[in-house]
Amino acid sequence: MRTAPGAISQFTAIQHVNYNRCFFKYFLKLSGMYYIRIALNLINMYKAIILLLLCIGTSVANAQTETNTPTTQPYGKIDLADLELKACDFEKNANAEVLFNKSKVYFNANYDIVTDIHKRVKIFNDNGKDYANVRIEYYGGDRSEYISSIQAETINLTNGAPEIIKVDKKQIFTENIDRSRTATVFSFPNVKPGSVIEYKYSIVSSNLGNFPDWYFQTSIPTRYSELTTSTPDILYYKNLESVRQPYAVNSRNRDGSVTRALANVASIPDEPFMSSLEDNCQRILFQLMSIRPIGQRVMSFSDSWTKVGETLMDSPEFGGQLNHKIAGEDVIIAKAKGMANDNERIAYIFNEVKNNMKWSEYYSKYSDDGISKAWDKKAGNSGEINMIVYHLLKKAGVTVYPMITSTRKNGRVNPGYPNYYQFNSTVAYVPVDSTTFYVLDASNKYNIYNQIPANLLNSFGFYMNKDKKDYSTLFLQNIKPIRQVVLVSGDIKADGKMTGTASISNFGYNRVSAVTRYKKDGEKKFIDYIQDDDNNLKISSLKFEGMDTDTLPLTHTVAFDLELTGSDGNYIYFNPNMLSAIKNNPFLSENRFTDIDFGYRSNYTINCTFRVPAGYKVDVLPKSVSMTMSDKTIIFRRTAAEQDGTIVVRLYVDQKKSIYFKEDYPEIHEFYKKMYEMLNEQIVLKKS
Repeated sequence: MRTAPGAISQFTAIQHVNYNRCFFKYFLKLSGMYYIRIALNLINMYKAIILLLLCIGTSVANAQTETNTPTTQPYGKIDLADLELKACDFEKNANAEVLFNKSKVYFNANYDIVTDIHKRVKIFNDNGKDYANVRIEYYGGDRSEYISSIQAETINLTNGAPEIIKVDKKQIFTENIDRSRTATVFSFPNVKPGSVIEYKYSIVSSNLGNFPDWYFQTSIPTRYSELTTSTPDILYYKNLESVRQPYAVNSRNRDGSVTRALANVASIPDEPFMSSLEDNCQRILFQLMSIRPIGQRVMSFSDSWTKVGETLMDSPEFGGQLNHKIAGEDVIIAKAKGMANDNERIAYIFNEVKNNMKWSEYYSKYSDDGISKAWDKKAGNSGEINMIVYHLLKKAGVTVYPMITSTRKNGRVNPGYPNYYQFNSTVAYVPVDSTTFYVLDASNKYNIYNQIPANLLNSFGFYMNKDKKDYSTLFLQNIKPIRQVVLVSGDIKADGKMTGTASISNFGYNRVSAVTRYKKDGEKKFIDYIQDDDNNLKISSLKFEGMDTDTLPLTHTVAFDLELTGSDGNYIYFNPNMLSAIKNNPFLSENRFTDIDFGYRSNYTINCTFRVPAGYKVDVLPKSVSMTMSDKTIIFRRTAAEQDGTIVVRLYVDQKKSIYFKEDYPEIHEFYKKMYEMLNEQIVLKKS
């Protein structure tokens, strides 16, 4: 698995070696190149004899290649049928298709990991042309990885024959993302519907921990995806397979390499409330577990969380930063120590750092230039900002530990797979009591100290207590539901219009979302968001309460005018579910391919009062109903009544679980369908 560049070596047995050097090369030096080479030669000779005996005249015994495995061609050679192809055979509406994606991973003479990639993509329509823009990221900031041998070309069918347009090498650009990461970026020329684009390249890595993972599945369908790996016998890599369909190829080849391939792999759709694409793809992950030299001691690496934690805490880019002094800290620490309790100290220091530091928009576990320089510049990555939070809290006497986390986009952490590659950010972890803890991320200006950031929920954090040698994972969830309370008061006019006021109060993550939207987009766009593209709704005023107090709900009050469309001289129609966050059903699709991850529980209450105009009476009033999921995790209630010309409607939705498996989707789909039909059921008034 690829690790953070310029970071730390995960190999505790050889920590004193520069982590950018190949650990295997160091091991050879340590144990004696001569003896290791003899060992490798003996191993290879032994393997050759066994393979010769087993395989003469036959294919490899455990090969599982199917006869209908799609064929692939060398670079620059293409079947005319692929140029004439109009649609994906197994996913007709796809905008593009990966014809094949092949990777070969092996070790060169210097024991660097070499990854050769050859990829070919078919563009079916204009919407698929985005796939002609390629971005390859790697850890090139310190040259621990580099890319070479790039070739790229567009192939079009012109007058019945292939026309090849090569990508000009001058149009292949290198972008320095940050101190550690680099990207190679290029676009294919002359791309149009029907084009085939292909490219190949090699990535060379000097770090044994950077064995690349492989994703068989992407956002577009894949006809054929193949991975071939070859590793020296003394290196043991653990692999974690997440493959849901039979392999088209699963074979050990005569040279000892292993080939795995999938054929006709459906795309991963972008579904509402799904976790990261990588979480849901069919894939193989790799982790170096040990070096097993003949006649030498086995060297074990990050096969436990304790080893991961010890390595991080001994790293100059992580643990070495936590006690660095920053300018002016004595004043901040003295003020914090003078406060009444830890809660006040935590809130003060968190806000002091949050308000003074500008986030670089880069998530990192490590510090690039040191937290002292970051504080001086008042800017830094997420790791640097939150290391400063940790440092100040620790100095102020608060019990706090460094924690590494993974954002939702980065993917969920597997606690049974000890390795820090899974994480992409550092936060400060504060245990409050046996049931309460804080996870502090001051890189986001709109986070609050006593609420786990939404983009970290439903995954694991890993905290480190070096003094007590306590290195543990912790599931990050918020059992307290978000809330939205909507109060609407409307006067209905005989001419089919409604005027009124509404008060919308947002709690928890809903509050953070509303504050973020208003402060980033401004008032006009916030009003547009409230109106939700409804041209019949006009907001004439907007007022806020609680905007600058994190512990209070954010309440915005609006005055509105609404044109009740469909009304005529005899009837007036309107939907009482106004100005709420639950107007549109997110689960319209009949099928679901990924688990549902809402992130958090939710609770919505909508109370409406409407005054009927003189000369009209209620003709149709929705019935009072109550619905509950079979596992009682979602409850919907509606009450409606009319008395003396006033209609009162109350809508209530309580969702008690944040994650549902895709196997639960049929029931959820049906429940949401009925619920949203009721949420959008109209009231009808009739002229007396």
